Amino acid sequence: MATKYKKMVDEMLTTEKSLFDEFREVHNRYFLNPKQTQDEFNEKGRKVQEVIRKYENILCGRSENTGYGAYSSSLAQKFQDEIRKIFPKIDFIGVKISDPFSDNLKRIKV
Repeated sequence: MATKYKKMVDEMLTTEKSLFDEFREVHNRYFLNPKQTQDEFNEKGRKVQEVIRKYENILCGRSENTGYGAYSSSLAQKFQDEIRKIFPKIDFIGVKISDPFSDNLKRIKV
């Protein structure tokens, strides 16, 4: 029997299948080549983050109302960790990757 947070992840992936299938494809390309797919990854990723927040709120909303705040934060962490198993780079949504050595290098005069 799956735990509550795993059931919620499965439900989320099933309900929003097309969005997560698109994101999986972009995520895999981002994993291999982050600089070239950064903009597309961020764009699709923002939509995915909204859906994840929605399902996390559904999962944890009831336990916060009943006074189980510590339990709720632990449950939310497990939920997020389960998502990270599927999408390891999900925390990189919105992060700008730059190469400090290629941006306007100034020569040091000796």
